[in-house]
Amino acid sequence: MRLIDRYIFRHLTVAFLACLLALTALIWLTQALRDFDLVTAQGQTVLIFLTISSLALPSLVVIIAPVALFIAIVWILNRLNGDSELVVMSAAGLSPTRLARPFMVLTLVVAVAIGVVTTYAQPASLRELRYWLTQVRADLISKIVREGQFTTVAGGITFHIRERRPNGALLGIFVQDARAKDQTLTYIAERGQIVDSATGMLLVLDKGSVQRQLAGGASDASIVVFERYAFDLSQLVDDPDVTRYKPRELYTSELWDPDTTDPQYAANVGRFRSELVERFVAPLYPVAFMLVALAALGQARTTRQSRSAAVALAIVVIVVVRIAGFAGQTWSARSPTGAVAPFAVLVVTSLVALAVILGWARPHLPQAMARLGADLLARIPGARRADVRP
Repeated sequence: MRLIDRYIFRHLTVAFLACLLALTALIWLTQALRDFDLVTAQGQTVLIFLTISSLALPSLVVIIAPVALFIAIVWILNRLNGDSELVVMSAAGLSPTRLARPFMVLTLVVAVAIGVVTTYAQPASLRELRYWLTQVRADLISKIVREGQFTTVAGGITFHIRERRPNGALLGIFVQDARAKDQTLTYIAERGQIVDSATGMLLVLDKGSVQRQLAGGASDASIVVFERYAFDLSQLVDDPDVTRYKPRELYTSELWDPDTTDPQYAANVGRFRSELVERFVAPLYPVAFMLVALAALGQARTTRQSRSAAVALAIVVIVVVRIAGFAGQTWSARSPTGAVAPFAVLVVTSLVALAVILGWARPHLPQAMARLGADLLARIPGARRADVRP
């Protein structure tokens, strides 16, 4: 790699990593705030909270990395042009394909990294996330029973314990089960204890009663007094979906060669196909975004010529491509024919951008693109004329 290549590659890599870290941190923070109830409401430690919220990072990186690469390329090209470095390179005989070499190297690294994440790291992290959520839900049984607090779990079961003894005995137990729409069950017992039996985890209540209240405020409530009653807690932790992974949690080999006799596969063939297509198409987004950025901003211009129109048009193109990609994913889930759509969108976009970079397109196509971008900017209220000049 020559000096000019190392110069561009170094600044491009720094810009890409800065954009990637900033965007990932911003989106991760918004996601983590939604999971903060693990600490506040479910009594988990900060370490468990950070572990669970961080396991979503591979899925975020797959979406963010191509955008961060595009932003970095646009910034570097604008900087090179603003400092007249692109003009000097062009005057020295540096061809567009020669200029694109450091951009292609970083793009290839990003594409390979995304491919590794989508084929292995992402499903592995989602499986680990499923494991931690299962552990948190199981641990919830022991930590949710806190003295003097009403806590609701499992969509309608409320626990209240007056006192917990060092030997594990629970005193003054109140449990209300309001999961059923037609009735509410209320359990009151003097004492009890959580035991782990062969059939699952049980809350054994001693000397209490259970009240059954019908929905709609009916007054014909029934009360049954008992000496001992076992309340099944395993229903709160044993989710049958825990051992049946969703398509996003399956490894690529399992999606490529699924068990056709599995009822889950038979009921979700489209989701299996869509997930497989998404994993293979994800590494193509950095390539397409890089070519679009180079096609719009790779040509040297004087400092008197605004590049805002080209930047605006490039942004519009990648937004349209990303939306078309999502639409293609939806189509692939509904029909096998739709599996070709996401690949076709990226391939066509890349070929058109490559034609512009190599000069195979019409000579006036870049100017027409600039005028189109200028027209788009001119429609924005408050836009300055100096910023929309092609």
